[in-house]
Amino acid sequence: MIFASPSPHMKIEFQGGEPLLNFGILKYIVKYALKRNRKYKRDLAFIVCTNLTLATPRILRFFKKNRIGISTSLDGPCDLHNRNRPLQDNKLSYDKVKKNIGLAREVLGPDSVAALMTTTKFSLHRFLDIVDEYVAQGFQYVFLRNLNPYGGARQEAKTIGYGVDEFLARYKEALDYIIELNLKGTYFVESFAALLLQRILTPFATGFVDLQSPSGVGIEGAVYDYNGDVYVSDEGRMLAAMGDSRFLLGNVNKNTHQDMFSGESLRSLISKSCLESMPVCADCALQTYCGADPVRNYAEHGDVVCYGSANNTCKKCKGILLHLLELIERNDPDINRVFWSWINRTSGPRRVRN
Repeated sequence: MIFASPSPHMKIEFQGGEPLLNFGILKYIVKYALKRNRKYKRDLAFIVCTNLTLATPRILRFFKKNRIGISTSLDGPCDLHNRNRPLQDNKLSYDKVKKNIGLAREVLGPDSVAALMTTTKFSLHRFLDIVDEYVAQGFQYVFLRNLNPYGGARQEAKTIGYGVDEFLARYKEALDYIIELNLKGTYFVESFAALLLQRILTPFATGFVDLQSPSGVGIEGAVYDYNGDVYVSDEGRMLAAMGDSRFLLGNVNKNTHQDMFSGESLRSLISKSCLESMPVCADCALQTYCGADPVRNYAEHGDVVCYGSANNTCKKCKGILLHLLELIERNDPDINRVFWSWINRTSGPRRVRN
């Protein structure tokens, strides 16, 4: 079913739970996909989203042989990571993750591991500590992500949640800190800001699925669940796990690729996700730099259509975009050099004056 896609570029990403709990099936799928690709000759890549606690030299050698990338989670310094991501046996996860990031780089190469963090209430006032931890662990970027309204994050909202205004205030402080790091000679990128800056300052697309118009869900990616169900996105799958199958496209055992990806369900969703035709968004000055996330809209207020500032995602994106535009408007040569280094992926911006 995956190879029925017309795209010449394909990336198969393994998510969980924890994929390495069933390394046997992961290995089988990789080998099977590579075998199928002898016929289809696609530009095929693999990613494994893993907490790395079960990684071994044998597993990593398989990854190297088959050019499999790693995406892991690092939520900050030891105490914060352990609090956000406790293991089921109550053992601490930070030391294992730190050790296996090093092991993966040793086996696969220095740029083989990508990392993401999730902002809980415990993380919110520690963005500077999180940035320092990422720098200390050899990463050149961080994606300061707020909580999504799905799964455990929704169920535990009273314990780990916070308001979007509070997130924006802390985000702006962190961005200032990161800019200053760059001016002192440490190349380091805030990834979401870099995506938006590319949209603002260049004519080039970013390929970021969450900010496309029309939406990229089901078009740029889809999620195949363990039972063959296919969803427009992982967030759609998470909503189904919570009892709402609004974003189920079909099942590989019952439906054809044509049924699912050219059917009325996906067509209707995409047609409702063009910013130019949405109330509020149609008249927004920031429309060019933004995008539609119908699954997130639905999770927040029960409709795939965005309702402007009543939507937390809109408030977050608008707040960050306006902040970036204010920084650009200053025309500060130091800040400009940092921003362009992020867009061009070139290190070394330094202060040009005292």
